[in-house]
Amino acid sequence: MKNIFKKLAVLAVATPMLTGCIEETFPTNGVTTEQVADSSKSLESIVKGMPAYMKKWHVWSTNAFDFGYPSVFIALNLMTNDMIQPYNGYQHFMYWQEVTISIDPGYLLSQINWYYLNFQVKAANEVIGMLPNPESDEQIKFLAEALTYRSATYLDMARIYEFLPNETVSAINSAGNDVTGLTVPYVTPDMTSDQLSNNPRLPHEEMMKNLVADLTRAEELFKSTSSARESKVFPDLAVVYGLLARAYMWDENYAKAAEYARMAINTGSQYRPLTETEWLDKANGFNNSSFDSWMWAIQYESNDDPVTTGQSSNWASFMCSETNIGYNGQYGTNMMIDAALYSSIDDSDWRKLSWKAPAGSFLSGQEPYISSAKGATLMDYTSIKFRPGNGSVSDRATAFAVALPLMRIEEMYLIEAEATAHSNPTEGKKLLENFMKQYRYDTYACLATDSEGVVDECFKQKRIEFWGENIIFFDYKRLNKGVTRAYDGSNWPAAAQYNTNGRPGWMNLPFVDYEGNFNKGVEGYLNPAVGDKFDPA
Repeated sequence: MKNIFKKLAVLAVATPMLTGCIEETFPTNGVTTEQVADSSKSLESIVKGMPAYMKKWHVWSTNAFDFGYPSVFIALNLMTNDMIQPYNGYQHFMYWQEVTISIDPGYLLSQINWYYLNFQVKAANEVIGMLPNPESDEQIKFLAEALTYRSATYLDMARIYEFLPNETVSAINSAGNDVTGLTVPYVTPDMTSDQLSNNPRLPHEEMMKNLVADLTRAEELFKSTSSARESKVFPDLAVVYGLLARAYMWDENYAKAAEYARMAINTGSQYRPLTETEWLDKANGFNNSSFDSWMWAIQYESNDDPVTTGQSSNWASFMCSETNIGYNGQYGTNMMIDAALYSSIDDSDWRKLSWKAPAGSFLSGQEPYISSAKGATLMDYTSIKFRPGNGSVSDRATAFAVALPLMRIEEMYLIEAEATAHSNPTEGKKLLENFMKQYRYDTYACLATDSEGVVDECFKQKRIEFWGENIIFFDYKRLNKGVTRAYDGSNWPAAAQYNTNGRPGWMNLPFVDYEGNFNKGVEGYLNPAVGDKFDPA
């Protein structure tokens, strides 16, 4: 019953909120030169606003699922075959998991993600607009960081909203236009008001050119400054190479992807994959950016609003199962791994201990819980990968003040292996086995020998390695992988048990139709609706 009322509530408030908020804030088409010039904030504070905005909560609503970039991560993960939110009355992300009508262009949920991401671009553009000619080392570093932030956001937006072929949803939208390959409008701070108000969605190729140009400029700037970043909430040169590797993977230019992944590994000599001890650390596991694996991160502080508020609208509230607070720890919305994916993990792979083993299985009772009593209350397949801060289970200021990774060095090894396998499966297999044997478990063997098989094995290892992080959605979409949620022994809620042939049509996310009121360039070129178009198997 709570499930039904929650769904109706979102549908009921959607339209008024669409028309009532946009006019009171900056539109999505960036900031003008005049707005930047009139700002009383110092350059440094504006720069710090970029990582701060990534964790900003209640950007567009007071819903529990509105808490910035981390909430986007959760929504995207629940649209794959890998992460599940069970239903117990507090399933705030069910709309993405079930692909309901609530995520369509006329509703609040499409608005929240779209405007949040556009405002994140705006935060970077504010810095870029203030530094047309950087002079000092610090200014050069600031501009490099801002270009990297903007590129990372646009890369995610392009991959989320680009329409790709699928078996269910036609590329011909309700206006009769074919939107295949269209990404999102690209905004720079020097654009005129006329340009901003008629700024069309860029085709894939044009977006790729912009991303490469900005990241190449960021590379040059980072190389020309000796000013070090303050912390891992800011990117560095290795992160730029990592983003170029991601971009070339999206572009299916696999030779370039492998090249830049290796450059990220070689440039970031201080980076090395997590060890078993670090991965399974009860106090610091996947909540602490100080590990050498982490290249870039979001950091919640103890005094951040999402941490201090009583609503528990933050990453750890939903992703940390071992606390006594938050939606996961207190209310039991235990984020789980797909049972079939879990079963496919070798028992020798210590990463398998990141989830509660089913009773009676080989690993049952071996999980490294903070508290065995709490572990006993968790549902089978529940994740314990993301630990509360310092292992604290009840103190909000500690438990919720965690870091989450934006990029880890392990991704570069797996990008290199997969990208290589597309043209040279023997070498790709060698790269994958070298990584797995050296850094994961020494009995690993890749049984595939052809390109498709090695690529599939790389995909599987990424599903395991980056479960819950902002990685695998994009691989499903790029590689045209289907989901299989309905099968004997499935642990998916019945209403979300979809099976697809190839990439699900819902992975071409719609964005809010009200965008056309500000930007005539997208009018008639929205992505088709996807909600309520899929039937449980």
